Amino acid sequence: MPAKARLFIVAGCVAALLAVAAGAFGAHALKAHLAPDMLAVFKTGVEYHFYHAFGLILVGFAALHLPESAYLRAAGWVMLAGIVLFSGSLYLLALSGATWLGAVTPLGGVCFIAAWALFAGAFIKS
Repeated sequence: MPAKARLFIVAGCVAALLAVAAGAFGAHALKAHLAPDMLAVFKTGVEYHFYHAFGLILVGFAALHLPESAYLRAAGWVMLAGIVLFSGSLYLLALSGATWLGAVTPLGGVCFIAAWALFAGAFIKS
C-alpha cells in the first residue's frame, strides 16, 4: 500500500475515533454542564468532524489509485486542517466560552470547501 494512502486512511480512522470520543463526551459528560446553545455548538463540531474523518478515509482509498496526485495529497492535508480549525474551534468555544474562537471556525470551513475542490481536482487531472 502506498505510504500516502496508508497515512490518510489511518488519519481518517484516528479522526473518526476522536469524533466518537468527542460525541460521547458531549452526550454524557457535557449535557448537564453546558447551556443548550453551547451543546449545539459542540454537536456541530462533532458532526463535521465525522464527515471529514470519512473524507480522509476516502482520500486514502483514492490514493491507492492516484498515489502521485499532488491534488489528492493537498486535499488530505487541507481536510485535516479543516477538522482542527473548524471542529477544534467549536469544541473550544463550547467548553471555554471564548467567543473570539468563532472567528477561527470559518477558516476551517474554507479548508473543508478547498479540500473537496482539491479532491475533485485530483480526478479531473487524472
